[in-house]
Parts: sequence; structure tokens; C-alpha cells
Amino acid sequence: MPALPHRKTEVDVDVSLRLRTSTGPGLPVPASLHYGADDPYAIHAVFRGGDADVEWVFARDLLREGLVGPAGDGDVHVRPCSGSADGRRRVLLRLSSPDGNAELEADEADVRRFLRRADALVPPGRETRHLDLDDLVARLVS
Repeated sequence: MPALPHRKTEVDVDVSLRLRTSTGPGLPVPASLHYGADDPYAIHAVFRGGDADVEWVFARDLLREGLVGPAGDGDVHVRPCSGSADGRRRVLLRLSSPDGNAELEADEADVRRFLRRADALVPPGRETRHLDLDDLVARLVS
């Protein structure tokens, strides 16, 4: 019997970010965005650099909403960013923690490409079809 084709359940996209600074064009920050059907509401953003990777988790809808206007409460805010030196459209990701704040600019095209791939995997509004409620309950009671 032939093997069944493997159904992809994850999306990973490398993105180039720039950490905003008070002087100069900003510092490059290599990063990746991860989306998995097993956690259909969340995006995992991994920032690489220094001694260790730093991971932030936030809602896929927050990233989508931040492409068209300011979005977010609490530690993560996303909004369109105007006035880039190269004329390309950018998205500003603002992260806040007890250790400090960071403002990172991403190329809007990279963010849209990531969201298109994530939406193809799990269309918006269909996230509950991908939740394993038995596993979630087991983790909550353990």
C-alpha cells in the first residue's frame, strides 16, 4: 500500500526585524514566526541573538489586526508603521516586559506571507476544529 502524503501542520517563516533605537537606523534582529495547527490561536515569535533565543507567544488575530490599525493590550502591541527610509511598508511590534521594552519593525510583506500560510493551514474562524480538548483538559488537571 502506498504511503499517505504527509499533511503539513506547521508554518515557519524567517523574518528580518530591526530593533528601533534612539539613534541610527536600528539594529538587525534575526527572528522566525511559527504557527502550528495544534495551537491554532497562537503565534510563536522567536528572536535569535546573544546568548539565548527569546520566545514570545501572542494571538494570530493580534498580528492580523495590527496590519490595518493599532492592536493589542498588555505586553504585545502591533500597528502599521509609516515613514520607512526605503519606502517599504512596515509593521511595528512593541513588546513590554518587567525587564524592558522593545520596538521592532518588520517588513509588512513578510508578515502577510506568514499569515497567508498560517490561514491556509487553519482558516480564521475554524481554530476550534483543531483543538484537542481531551489533551487540554488532561494538562489542566495534571
